[in-house]
Amino acid sequence: MEKRAYARHFSELVVWKKSRELAKGIFEASKMFPEEEKYSLNNQIRRSSRSVGAQIAEAWAKRRYEKSVVSKLTDADGEQNETQHWLIVAMDSGYLDKETVSGFGTRCTEIGAMIGKMISIADQFCGDPGHTPPTKVRECDDTMEFFTISSDLYHAPITDY
Repeated sequence: MEKRAYARHFSELVVWKKSRELAKGIFEASKMFPEEEKYSLNNQIRRSSRSVGAQIAEAWAKRRYEKSVVSKLTDADGEQNETQHWLIVAMDSGYLDKETVSGFGTRCTEIGAMIGKMISIADQFCGDPGHTPPTKVRECDDTMEFFTISSDLYHAPITDY
């Protein structure tokens, strides 16, 4: 397997990139919601989906302390779960079809699995951020499988609701 360079910024993390794409997709899909949802469902689903990546970025900034990293990653996982909830509400309200919600749900679940793996190895992210390299984590090396998704990391797909 090809070894990649150490991640030097949160924007290099695959999980952050995936959360960014999810937020962009949900933003586009939520443009179709009716006007009366502008300050309720529309706002909620956009905020929770955008918060996933923000929490990952905050975890990166706090990597000097393992408990802080775990706390922020736990918040990120909570936000992706909240996003799944709002997706189901949008489907139940007739604003999104089941196929669209399923696609977003799969992406949320993938992100959640990656975050869960990161939490389980949080100590590998921690240390002095001024040290070169600033983190011990490499993308896609033999021991860091959380940067790729295997089928055993998935939870029940959102289509089961």
